[in-house]
Amino acid sequence: VQLQASGGGLVPAGGSLRLSCAASGSSFSIRAMGWYRQAPGKQRDLVAVITSGGSTNYADSVKGRFTISRDNAKNTVYLQMNSLKPEDTAVYYCAANVTITQPIGTILTDYWGQGTLVTVSS
Repeated sequence: VQLQASGGGLVPAGGSLRLSCAASGSSFSIRAMGWYRQAPGKQRDLVAVITSGGSTNYADSVKGRFTISRDNAKNTVYLQMNSLKPEDTAVYYCAANVTITQPIGTILTDYWGQGTLVTVSS
């Protein structure tokens, strides 16, 4: 399974960006998907998660500004980021909790996309 993230860039404070992350591969089904971010010198933090049923949860720092959504038919997750602040500057990573079914059995594992840089200027 591969995750391909896109949509990062440079935006002024108060602006908006939309990140996308598409999963591809075979013999898999996605349980939950989420977005993490990592600012320079800081740990990677989970900012938003969405389950296969569409339930969402957000870090307090982004509640009311960010919206996570998914298109199950396209195996794609989105992160709409509004009212961006300079402290939102980070590399954003998508992640997926995936069930892999093969002839020898089924496993549950996690996959990561490559990071996409979001820079918010003050």
